[in-house]
Amino acid sequence: MTVATMLARFALTAILATGLAAPALAQANEPGCRPEMASYRLPIQRVNLARDEVRLTFIGHATFLIETAGGVKAATDYNDYVRPPVTPDIATMNKAHSTHYSRAPDPAIKQVLPGWDPSGKGAAHHDVTLGDMRVRNVPTNIRSYGGDTDYDGNSMFVFEIGELCIAHLGHLHHPLEPGHLRALGRVDIVLFPVDGSYTLDQEGMLEVLKAVQARVMIPMHFFGGGTLNRFLSRSQDLWPVERRERPEVVLSKATLPAKPTIIVLPGH
Repeated sequence: MTVATMLARFALTAILATGLAAPALAQANEPGCRPEMASYRLPIQRVNLARDEVRLTFIGHATFLIETAGGVKAATDYNDYVRPPVTPDIATMNKAHSTHYSRAPDPAIKQVLPGWDPSGKGAAHHDVTLGDMRVRNVPTNIRSYGGDTDYDGNSMFVFEIGELCIAHLGHLHHPLEPGHLRALGRVDIVLFPVDGSYTLDQEGMLEVLKAVQARVMIPMHFFGGGTLNRFLSRSQDLWPVERRERPEVVLSKATLPAKPTIIVLPGH
């Protein structure tokens, strides 16, 4: 091990000790959130992307791998149980549960972006650009372990790639206010939780999706087909549904559906 690597790991350990260990009190058990989830891996097709194309791969739970034509990779809600089979360049995290953040992120990750301020002084503020990807956050509140409100305890993350804007809503616990919508800006693709209990209830999530007005809506955080199907039954009169056979989809501004569409990727 080189001296530089040792110093990098020492610095990372210090960050984790002071910041990322704090969310333990905000955790609650979610069904299926077990260490065995670490074995859940999906093959990724390495098809070259054209300019302005983006590949989204549903790794599982709330984790997606987002890849750009320039080779930049980001993992959402990066954690110690469900991880992509490649090391991302950027990792975003939320602290609501241990399956949404990592105590030991891979030291090779260039940018680790917690959706909360580890110092506890307020909201997190991120706006980073790496290659052809820009990532920024919009803070939200969460319920703490005791049921109180943890103000600015989480974030929605926006990924801007070429002409596409992708919003990952994270562990959203409440409806979005006008200020949230203004901060998000135009959203082309939204990744949203549909469990309806650990996050915002399903009727509330429908209202969020109506307000966001994304052309592509990809559900996540549903644990099993029953929960997902309950959400789809609620939304069936609002938007068409496309079910894909593989966990990844390649999109660009030019290939977005003409009408807002829910795209279901296999996984849970």
